[in-house]
Amino acid sequence: MKLKLLFLLSFIFFIQKIKAQDYLFGKITSEEHIEMPDVTVINIRTDERVTTNADGHFMISGREGDELRFIKSGYERMNRRITKDNISAPLSITLIRQTTLIEEVEVKKGLTGDLKVDSKNLNRPRKVEKLTQDIDKYIARKSDPRILAAKAGEFVQPKGQGFSIGKVKDKWDDVDLMRYLRKSLGDQYFIDLKIDKSLIEHFIYYVLRSGFERRQILKYGFCSDADLMRFQRAVLARISSYRAPQTQR
Repeated sequence: MKLKLLFLLSFIFFIQKIKAQDYLFGKITSEEHIEMPDVTVINIRTDERVTTNADGHFMISGREGDELRFIKSGYERMNRRITKDNISAPLSITLIRQTTLIEEVEVKKGLTGDLKVDSKNLNRPRKVEKLTQDIDKYIARKSDPRILAAKAGEFVQPKGQGFSIGKVKDKWDDVDLMRYLRKSLGDQYFIDLKIDKSLIEHFIYYVLRSGFERRQILKYGFCSDADLMRFQRAVLARISSYRAPQTQR
């Protein structure tokens, strides 16, 4: 008799335990109402974990008062407290995508056509910027006082008036400088600029008379690489006006 009573009590306890432990069902979708597979569902009380199937459905044991957590990479983590209504009806969960910070993009100004404005607005490559700075520093240095005498070359009497041959105390005059420039750059340099060979010396004098600074060169009788580069820039600046008719110069 006692054995039957004990069996009956155990059976009643088992039935109550089954009733106390329910199963929760639900479906998880995105904000676009798309079923989401591989979402991890965790019952925080029991630490039971399940994963949604290809249609976003899940089933997990739980009861009223439990808290479920939903985790998916790239989406906001979400918690849901189970109520009495959730026991009798499936859960409908919507996950929200995490906000992604977009790297700031610098919007540069467009070309205006003004060289001064555009050179300030546009960022030049670092290598170009460094090379320009090095050239400016090199040009700013004083010429080497060593004397490098230029070899004698052909001389053509320059056309026009007003060129300076330098002071008596200078080691060079404009004739010496002209010869040095022609020898250093070579005739082909001027020919490539569409200057006739017979007019090369005349063109060099034209550039010198156009404001090319050469006092230190004449004084020490030495033309540095930096001075040669300055002269080449002056050539490019004056070539157009030299080719223009005499009345437009």
